[in-house]
Amino acid sequence: MKSRLARWLVRAMLVLAAVAALLVAAGWAVLSGPQFGAPMTGARLARAVANPQYHEGRFVNLEPEAPSTTSLTDYALRQLTGKEVRVPPAPIPVVAVDKAALATRPPVSGLRAFWIGHASTYVELDGLRFLLDPVFAERVSPLPVGPSRFHAPPIALADLPAIDAVLISHDHYDHLDMDTIRHLARRGARFFVPLGIGAHLERWGVPPAQVEELEWWQERSLGSVRIVCTPTRHYSGRRLDNRSGTLWSSWSVIGPQHRFFYSGDTGYAKLFQDIGARLGPFDLAFLKIGAYGPGAAWTDIHMTPEQAVQVLRDVRARRMFPVHWSTFNLAYHDWDEPIRRTVAEAARAGVDLVTPRVGEMVDADRPFRSTRWWEAVR
Repeated sequence: MKSRLARWLVRAMLVLAAVAALLVAAGWAVLSGPQFGAPMTGARLARAVANPQYHEGRFVNLEPEAPSTTSLTDYALRQLTGKEVRVPPAPIPVVAVDKAALATRPPVSGLRAFWIGHASTYVELDGLRFLLDPVFAERVSPLPVGPSRFHAPPIALADLPAIDAVLISHDHYDHLDMDTIRHLARRGARFFVPLGIGAHLERWGVPPAQVEELEWWQERSLGSVRIVCTPTRHYSGRRLDNRSGTLWSSWSVIGPQHRFFYSGDTGYAKLFQDIGARLGPFDLAFLKIGAYGPGAAWTDIHMTPEQAVQVLRDVRARRMFPVHWSTFNLAYHDWDEPIRRTVAEAARAGVDLVTPRVGEMVDADRPFRSTRWWEAVR
């Protein structure tokens, strides 16, 4: 009897060991997928080590964020059990973009843009075409699970005209989409990214000649346009074990006739006053207004709508174009709370705010008729 029990225990242990080994192998295979990107090595890592914002294997903010007192488990439970209306109860209105209307080369003097959704935006500036953090994926996740889109993009990725420059603010999945990047790379787009993200693009097959990897306040020229990598207050990472392993940034783009600012993801910080003093004034500012809270640690790296309005004034921008809301369920607030708060604060502060529908073109040199379209999403 004892010998049979011993043999059974041995077999059970062997089975458990085999299952554990399979799980480890499966986990390793998943985490080794290209969607997770690649770490910095060689000359790229040497650049990071020499960067003043790089400490003990990670990048840090100019103004440190408050330490979080909430665990990942608590965040996950609130994501599943919160009472907020995080998903629109009716379809988001989308204005379909006519690809033929974009086929003509942009005028040498002009600034216009349309919102693709979340942070993704198409911009024409003084003869060049830009994409800001383009994400055309159905889900913002490394796996076929996770937050899915509330609405389709206003134009198919394949129908976009040739893009001159793609600006990436950081490597989170809702801002850096592998399949979108690969498609744009095949069509010859150039990529302007913060330090470290070049390793991801390299793994995804983007030719190094198409990538400009910058640190804060570094800049490159594209024709007669200056593209400046400017600071912001955030973090990065495509894996839980590699937080802040790549740099994050905002972008300031200065053409001969017009200029725009893109905040990327950020908390509020004094650095925006510096950007405004050095590179402003801007004609148009694409500012993140959603996915903030709860707690100081979260809002330190995801500013509130009221703070976004202040950033507009800090960078000395003439008109505010709000982004980073109403496309994915990524936060702990009602889906339309960010725009309601932004509208109220903009009215109080007396700033020029536009509220376009997804796909609706905004021309920086012309009046724009804003509507409160979200109020009809009921």
